[in-house]
Amino acid sequence: MLEFDVEPTAPRHGHVTIHHGIRLDDPYHWLRAANWQEVMRNPKALDPEIRTYLEAENARTKAALAHTADLQAELYRELRGRIKEDDSGVPVPDGPFAYFFRYEEGAEHPAYCREPRDGGPVEVLVDGQALGARHVYFRFGTVVHSPDHRRVAYATDDTGGEYFTIRVRDLATGADLEDVIPSTAGDLAWAADGETLFYVWIDDRHRPRRVYAHRLGTAIAEDVLLYEEKDVGFFVGLGTTQSRRYIIIKCNDHQTSEIRLIDAHAPSAPPVLIEPRQVGHEYSVDHHEDQLVILTNADGAEDFKIMAAPVAAPQRRNWREIVPHQLGRFILASRCFERHLVRLERENGLPRIVIRDWATAVEHDIRFDEEAYALRLGDTLEYETTILRFTYSSMTTPNQTFDYDMAARQRDLRKTQEVPSGHDPRRYVTRRLMAPAPDGELVPVSVVHARDLPLDGTAPCLLHGYGAYGLTMPAIFDTNRLSLVDRGFVYAIAHVRGGKDKGYGWYRAGKHLNKMNTFSDFIAVAEHLASEGYTSRGNIIAMGGSAGGMLAGAVANMAPKLFRGIIAQVPFVDVLNTMLDADLPLTPPEWPEWGNPIASEEDFRYILSYSPYENVRAQDYPHIFALAGLTDPRVTYWEPAKWVARLRANRTNNNLLLLRTHMEAGHVGAAGRFDHLKEVALIYAFACSITARASSRPSGERYEPSPA
Repeated sequence: MLEFDVEPTAPRHGHVTIHHGIRLDDPYHWLRAANWQEVMRNPKALDPEIRTYLEAENARTKAALAHTADLQAELYRELRGRIKEDDSGVPVPDGPFAYFFRYEEGAEHPAYCREPRDGGPVEVLVDGQALGARHVYFRFGTVVHSPDHRRVAYATDDTGGEYFTIRVRDLATGADLEDVIPSTAGDLAWAADGETLFYVWIDDRHRPRRVYAHRLGTAIAEDVLLYEEKDVGFFVGLGTTQSRRYIIIKCNDHQTSEIRLIDAHAPSAPPVLIEPRQVGHEYSVDHHEDQLVILTNADGAEDFKIMAAPVAAPQRRNWREIVPHQLGRFILASRCFERHLVRLERENGLPRIVIRDWATAVEHDIRFDEEAYALRLGDTLEYETTILRFTYSSMTTPNQTFDYDMAARQRDLRKTQEVPSGHDPRRYVTRRLMAPAPDGELVPVSVVHARDLPLDGTAPCLLHGYGAYGLTMPAIFDTNRLSLVDRGFVYAIAHVRGGKDKGYGWYRAGKHLNKMNTFSDFIAVAEHLASEGYTSRGNIIAMGGSAGGMLAGAVANMAPKLFRGIIAQVPFVDVLNTMLDADLPLTPPEWPEWGNPIASEEDFRYILSYSPYENVRAQDYPHIFALAGLTDPRVTYWEPAKWVARLRANRTNNNLLLLRTHMEAGHVGAAGRFDHLKEVALIYAFACSITARASSRPSGERYEPSPA
């Protein structure tokens, strides 16, 4: 076991590349396993030299946080005490049954169940806990029952590498069929006959490329290839229309989409193309009677509009408008029912659900009154229904599941999230603030803290951010964060540019050659929270995962004195080298998001200006805790490993610098719900320990960002 004050030192090996006449020195390139594809399927195949280094870092982290062992145990008890262990979702009706996931007390993994709608005992269809007991790592992908309710198809991942294997269970016997489909993306859909399965095959570079139809009882080699994506820059996924009449093949990168439909009653027929891909055009498709309903940003509809087209002639020239574009009202999703069209939209940072009667075109909406809250369209399997399921929560209000009668305009509260250890929303305050960015934009901030917390600048703050791919960080209820809030933390979410929190333009303003806005927004939010007395400069912990980990790494370089600590979960910190490596799984599809530094010198120089790994320099850094997953296909383990190695070689102070690599998991970390809580407890113990040691700073001292 390493001593507390002994840090691993990564050897430096010369590795120089030249791009656009610019030299890149990457002395830790050796941490990238030459057989990374094999490692994602089999973690034991990792090069021994790399494994030795990662395990030394893990030992260092364990030793450095050993003094928090009691706190970790205390936090874990709290976190677990807020979970109702014998819990289940609200059953989702479909014909004679209602389907749901259920956890047994003490179980790490859920079971997929059903119950007859006219009464009768619950049936356990697929027991995730029993399946998970056979593996060190286990996670469900898609689980879908057949239209005739005779079978269940389910996908599982047993390495964390996100190579899912599909199996089919006969519900009459409880036995799995001989049909086993490996190397899939986990997406699957049934044809109407209940005998044909559609799935997406993944190649050796972890790219979803082909859609196949598999007839039960036949060999995999006989599966029918329905679609193959030739462009390595596009993802391929599967879905179904709400009516379940059509299977959706969606091809997309981060700015362009293209959709084909398969008639569920003709599973071997060629897919029908709706509209050929055009750079910058994004659209999605649903089905209503003899028309397709299309959510699109065509013709300058930046915040999207809803169109309709005949099923028989779905091309764009035949589209007609149903819901017009309105700048500032961003339509996130739409869903078709027999009598109603539903859309989820956001305006001024807050969501609402709008219901439109197909017959009368009359609309009404569902909204709530809290300053910051989240709405989500729930699972609904039926089409010929007036019942819409949705969930509501805020940072103080537990998840509430509603069934809403769209005709009667009445809500039925089906379930409120239980917190066994108790939760009183009146003890907390949630606020929505607007932080001024350097260019005058106002950045939304969602904040929660204890009602009796003095807002005198003395409280530590955990500031969470993401800001990429147009993904929004909703202000949802999370029982975990209460452990920090109850210990005197302010918990804040910075809705920075790069997400779609304020519409599609908010996303465009934080991607590609506008990426710096994401970082300056986050710094501006931290400054605003300090100036408003929620915390103080130097007493803020920045936290982000994946692309949010890149954000955390970037601000650590740019404004290190502003932050007490950095928590970077599976952080995308080696942006430039990854975008220069076209062989990696996600690199070509990511070029529209970050730029293509291979083809464009401008993109190369811009990424070089902010990439956390390249911008490590000789300066004092906050306390840093980086977490990685060995089999992660999205952010490869060597990104945080290289970053920490370069930080250790260049920083000028002795704050904690820790790397923990989960050696048997991938991007999502531990898959079991209690194992996951142990990771949360570890992260929170780190946060609490560095704030407990925080030195006081003059309240008026301002920290200016270091130059990029």
